[in-house]
Formats: sequence, structure tokens, C-alpha cells
Amino acid sequence: MRAIVIMLALACLPAGAAERVGEGARLAATCTACHGTTAVPGNVLPPLVGQSQEALLASLRAFKAGARPATIMTQLAKGYTDEQLALIAGWFAATPPPCHLGSPSTCVESRK
Repeated sequence: MRAIVIMLALACLPAGAAERVGEGARLAATCTACHGTTAVPGNVLPPLVGQSQEALLASLRAFKAGARPATIMTQLAKGYTDEQLALIAGWFAATPPPCHLGSPSTCVESRK
């Protein structure tokens, strides 16, 4: 189901925008290794999907500048350009959260 939602979203984008979303998804894959795309019981790391792009980008920039203390995020964020951080934040903001994290009007029901 998620793949269908992403494909529909890409089809609605202007020419050239699909490559940017694809790049954001590729870059965000590193983040999902720890944060996931759903809330996992017992995981102390917050899920990032569905958060605002502005809030995510502000956090990423603070990690990169060393203004927000973290164990590994500071080092990871320093490895990305500001443009790449914006793409990552944009991808997470555009990805609807699972229904148990978001409102019914913005969530995606997980089907297995």
C-alpha cells in the first residue's frame, strides 16, 4: 500500500520533482534504519514520518552545528549538505504516518 501511495505522489509532481523525491527517499533510508517509519514499542528514538519539514530541518541543522547534543546525530548530520538535509526533512514530512501515529485523515493504514 505504501508503495502505491508513493507512486501516486510521484505521478502528481511536476517534471524533475520526482528525481528530487527519489533522492530524498534514498538519503532518508539511513535515518529509517534507527528511527523506522513506524513507532516501535521500546524504541526511544522518535518516528520522523509526518513531522513538519521545518521542525525536522531545524533539528538536523542544530545537530550539524553541534547546538543540539546527541550521541551520533551530530556526526551523521555533518556528513550531509544543507540541501541534502532539506531533502531528508522534506521526505519525512511528505510521508504520511501510520494510523496509530497520525490523525485518520493523514495516516496510511499498514496492510500485510
